[in-house]
This record gives sequence, structure tokens and C-alpha cells, in this order.
Amino acid sequence: MTSPGCRGLTAALLLLCATTAAFAELSDKLRDDSELSQFYSQVEQNPIANATLTLRSCTIFVPTNEAFQRYKGNIHVLYHISTSAFSKEQLPKSVSSDMGGNPPLYITKNRNGDIYVNNARIIPSLSVEMTNREGKRQVMHIIDEVLQPLSVQKNAQDNINNPDAMQFLQMAEQLDLNDFHLRTYRSQVTLAKKESVYQSPGAHTFLIPIDESFKLSARSGLVDAKVIDGHVIPNTVIFTAASQHDDPKTSAAFEDLLKVTVSFFKQKDGKMYVKSNTIVGDAKHHEGVVLAEIVKANIPVQNGVVHLIHRPLMIIDTTVTDFLKENGENGALRKFYEVIMDNGGEVLDDITNLSEVTILAPSNDAWNASLIENLLRNRKKMREILNMHIIRDRLNVDKIRQKNANMIAQVPTVNNSTFLYFNVKGEGADAVITVEGGGVNATIVQADVAQTNGYVHIIDRVLGVPHTTVLGKLETDPMMSDTYKMGQFSHFNDQLNNTQRRFTYFVPRDKGWQKTELDYPSAHKKLFMPDFSYHSKSILERHLAIADHVFTMKDLVQYSQQAGNVVLPTFRDSLQIRVEEEAGHLHDENASHEWTGYVIIWNYKKINVYRPDVECTNGIIHVIDYPLLEERDVVVSGGSYLTESSICILLANLIMITVAKILN
Repeated sequence: MTSPGCRGLTAALLLLCATTAAFAELSDKLRDDSELSQFYSQVEQNPIANATLTLRSCTIFVPTNEAFQRYKGNIHVLYHISTSAFSKEQLPKSVSSDMGGNPPLYITKNRNGDIYVNNARIIPSLSVEMTNREGKRQVMHIIDEVLQPLSVQKNAQDNINNPDAMQFLQMAEQLDLNDFHLRTYRSQVTLAKKESVYQSPGAHTFLIPIDESFKLSARSGLVDAKVIDGHVIPNTVIFTAASQHDDPKTSAAFEDLLKVTVSFFKQKDGKMYVKSNTIVGDAKHHEGVVLAEIVKANIPVQNGVVHLIHRPLMIIDTTVTDFLKENGENGALRKFYEVIMDNGGEVLDDITNLSEVTILAPSNDAWNASLIENLLRNRKKMREILNMHIIRDRLNVDKIRQKNANMIAQVPTVNNSTFLYFNVKGEGADAVITVEGGGVNATIVQADVAQTNGYVHIIDRVLGVPHTTVLGKLETDPMMSDTYKMGQFSHFNDQLNNTQRRFTYFVPRDKGWQKTELDYPSAHKKLFMPDFSYHSKSILERHLAIADHVFTMKDLVQYSQQAGNVVLPTFRDSLQIRVEEEAGHLHDENASHEWTGYVIIWNYKKINVYRPDVECTNGIIHVIDYPLLEERDVVVSGGSYLTESSICILLANLIMITVAKILN
């Protein structure tokens, strides 16, 4: 029989073994896990970190070995440790780290539910919780980046621990900021007496322009108190990895007479940008978007996070040409600018000479399409394509909306012979604006970048370089949806994906089909019914020419001048038309410029060409104002026309009568 003393000793030994095993589990995890061993080696070398794991409650944020391999700076192990234990669900908006001065770590969550500590994502399902030998609760979260605190230069004279944003500005020369300087902006903050904005306790996002952005001598004088407010997002901490793409946040410059939002977005090349959008402006602060590249991101301070940017927000003081040069060297429009300069730079001269101009600038990613490579060497074609991106007018989103109120907005490009077609879907922040030019539908990914003489809209495709078949164009273009629907239920569309053929398709726009409802109300209704698909197909066949080459509007005008009429080979027969050029405001009665349009004469009818020469990979589309339609094409009155279902019933009855006669 075991004595009580032995039983007590045995229990104590068992408890000691259990608690030692619990602690050993954490040590083993850090030491032996192939993904975490580098952080463990940092812990081993740091007595404070070792003591914390042995004696105290804590939360540790452990970067993976892969994160260590990507990281090039000094490792601050205590910046990864907080002396309070928090599970993922318990993490507050900020926790104090164990580093000198106890700088905070900021906890944020994105729309997908991912949790971030500063700029590092907590990897789901890998967090563990345990108790050390002292009975202290400890939590470990695995993260995908090494946490980087504010860094000071080696020769810094002051002891800098956990500064707020204003102290950050004042001590910038002693900080490791990649040789960026902030003197000019700091002077303007002091001059405007806005120190309190940067000293404000809490958790905010501060956007600070570097000195290089003030090369224009007059620019610093434009940085007033309101502009300084526009560089602060109050009560919200935004690190780049956790930021939501193009999600506008209210800046400190948001009041009745001035409303400015700020948002972040990332290009596919990894570069981060921030933009201000002055929604409501005043005499000194004009409406529009200003775009700035983040040149050094995610600098944590006592009251939030700082991002250094390459130019001040809100200030509109450059021309469109200046903007293209500034963002062309190594910025958001680098490839667009390269193509302009590779073609001799004349396009840039043309832009410079325009008093009012709007540029639809393809993003860097837009130029990666395979078809574009073959065109870059063709200077004449590239000049036409580049001109397609230039509008001789100030055209912001509000103006596009006004033009789009009752129809798809049609706008001439700089040469007045090519048109762009804008379409707005949705309202407010959810609105999507597309533009079509030369057979290409592009989406505006960044609108209303304002300049002194116009606007730049960044788009996701290069206009004039088709990438879809005739069928693909019909399927996606909002102006041709009725023709597409009619071709679907009659199976007429099936052939339009054939890349071995060359189609010239005269496509009535939706408004054209709507006009037939007034002229032939009964027929119009039947055309869009499956039972009348035979007639619909016959009508569409009249609109489609099939040959070994396409027929542009200029070709058709030339042939008409030579022969009087043009006979085009269609699916069943032929189409005889005459095409003429006609000057005037065919597209927009309120237009400020006159241009030449095209008119088709068919069966003594004059039909305007609304959009000529919409290029596709296997043909060309001419969008026309009215279908090539006559009343006799669909006869529906007086019972003179039988639908397919009626024919089937009639045939069935005839068969039954015949069978009955045979049986009798």
C-alpha cells in the first residue's frame, strides 16, 4: 500500500511532467516545424522572448520560413510578441507589442474574413492555444509576412520609440525611409497649423507626399489646410495587403462644401496606388480624381499607419500631357507612353495642342494581348489606334451619364471619323462604364483622373485591336442584343463563330428594331417569337454578306461611286445596296463638331449607319439605324400566315384523314 506522502509526490511529479510536456509542445512546434524553425532560432537568441514564453501569458505572431526568405530587413522578434493572450476571435483593433516603447500592432479584417496583423495575414486553421508550466495562457498565430516596425537610421541621434504621425514627420531625417525626404510637406503642415491632425490619438491612415513631388515650384503653395485633411483617413487603419480594391473611405476633408474620399488599388505588376476623389469641390479645390503611387508603404506609428506617396492628392495642377509623362516613365501608363513615343511622339504633340482633351489610356496590362504585338511595328495602324483613344472634349463620368440618359452615348474621337460608344450600367459606386471603339469593348477601371485641361480614364483593353468573333461581339454589345436574341432562337448565330469565313454583317441596333414596332406593330411582335424563327432567319440572312474578305464602309462607298450599286453575296441570294457619305450631325444633334457619316440606300429607303466598321476577328459589323425589312417579309394579318406549330397541326390532321381513307 502506497503511503500518502508517496501519493502526493507522485501527483506532483505527474503535474510537473504534464506542464513540462505542454511547454515542450510549444518549443517543439517552433523548433521542429519545417515552416517555423527560423522564427524559433530568433527566439532562442533573445532572452526576453525566452523569458516571456517561459513565464508569461502572450500572443506570438510567427512568420513562416517562406516569409523570412522574402524579407530583407532586420528581424525584431519582440515586435511579434504581445504579453496578453488573444485567440483570433478575441483580437482587439490593436495590441501592444513587447518591443521597446511597446509600439502597437494593428488588427484588421477584409471582406473575405481574413484577419491581418499590420500587413501580415493570419493563416487560417493554424493558430494554436496552450498553457505554459506557470499556468499562463499562450496563443500562437502563423502569419505570411515578417512584421516590420518603424526603422531608424544607424546614425540616429535621438532615441525614437513609438512616435505618433507628427513626431514621425518631425524626425523623418533620422528614420530609414529609403532616402525619401518630407521637409516640404512638413513645412506646409506647420504653416497651416494642422499638427493636431497628426497628433490625434486613435488609429488613422496618413498619406504623406515626398519632397520629390514638389518639383513644380507652385505646388507646395496649393497644400492648404483642406488638402492636408484630404491626406488623412480618420479612425481607419489601412495596410496595403488588407486594403479593399477601390473602396472609397471618407477623408478628414469631408464636410458640407467639400467632400473628398480616398481609396487604394493595386495593379497586376504589384504596384500600389492611392487616389483622392473630390466629389464636391469649391473654388480652390476642383472636382476630380488625383492618382498617386505609394513609394513606401505600411510604416506603423503610434496612432496609425503612414504611406509615402509620389505626389500630393487633391491638387490638380498638371496638363494631360504632363500626367502621361509623369506616369509613363515607370508608372501606371508606362506601356501606353512607350507606344506613343515609339511612334515618333506626334500623338503627344497633338494632345499638347488641344485646349480640352480626354484620354482613354489602356493600362499596362492591357498591352499584353497577343494580337497587339503584331501591330506595334505597323506605325500607320498604331497611329490610327492611338487616335482612337483621344477625345477633343472634357468628358468626365457625369457628362457620360448625361449623354447616356436615353441612349448609348456616342462621342467622336480626335479625327472625327471614328466614334466611341459609352454605356453605363448600375448606379453610384456600383456603376460599370464601358466604352467601345474599333470593335473592342473596354471597361473603365479608373475614371476621372483630373488634369487642368481635361481628364484621363484608364481602361482595361486597347481599343481598335479586336479580340472576339462576330458572334462574341453580338453577344456582349448592349446595342445589338435584339439582333443577337433573334439569331439565337433561329440558330442563325451558330455560323458566326467560324473563323474560316469573313463576314460583313449589317446589324440593326436595338432602337432600329424598336422603330419597326411603330411601322409594322404586328410583324415586330412576331419576329421575336420562336414560332416565327423561319422568317426571322430569312430576314437576318439578308443582312449578312459572306465572302473571302470584309467590306468596310469606305470600300462600299468606292464601289458605289464606280458602279452605282453594290451587289454583296449573302447566304441565300445577294444584297443590292448603294452607300453614300453624307455630312452633318447624323449621330448627335447637339454635337459641337461636324463629321461625315454613311447612308445605305436599299429599296428606295435611306438607312443611316450608326456605327461603321466594328472590327471582329472573323469579319466586320456595321451597326445600322433600321433593319433591311419590308412589310411583305412577315405577313401576319387575315390569317394569311401560318406559324410552324400551326403547320404541324395541319400536317397531322392531313395524315389522319389520309390514314382514315385507306382504312375505309
